[in-house]
Amino acid sequence: MNYKRIDAKQFKALQETKPQLCVVDVRSAAEVNNECLAGSLHLPLHDFNDSSLAQLLSSTERSEGEDIYLLCGSGQRAQMAVSQLADKAECCVVVEGGIAALKQAGAALEQGTSKVISLERQVRIAAGSLVLVGVVLGSQLTPYFYALSAFVGAGLVFAGITNTCGMGILLSRMPWNQAK
Repeated sequence: MNYKRIDAKQFKALQETKPQLCVVDVRSAAEVNNECLAGSLHLPLHDFNDSSLAQLLSSTERSEGEDIYLLCGSGQRAQMAVSQLADKAECCVVVEGGIAALKQAGAALEQGTSKVISLERQVRIAAGSLVLVGVVLGSQLTPYFYALSAFVGAGLVFAGITNTCGMGILLSRMPWNQAK
């Protein structure tokens, strides 16, 4: 897969000279409603593909061949998004570190009214809770509940190796992560 990367400081400097950059945010609707980069377009990762991106870009004044900057919370979902593209991958630039790095670099972000926490934190909370429940129930009721903790641990290892997170995909579809 051939695509470019840009770090947050370079992106911030570029955006200051070219404020009309085409930026597509692939976070959940709730995350975008909480905090976003002004002027960015929104296309959640679970809806992201060649045709949905083409449809989104058709409503903009983007020039053919102009770079598309992909943005998420930390950079991981933007990389996953570009890997799902066949036609436009060479035009994509992943903003490394995502919103978190832009915030550290001093980029101006719009604050919304949503108070939903980031998808990454939701995954950590859910995974940690399931492991804890498995250990407590395994020690108090029956050792079979340890399998729950092992299952979550295996899922985290799989997510790390493949760079895809089933729990994150599932959580992104929950009602609290949808646009209101």
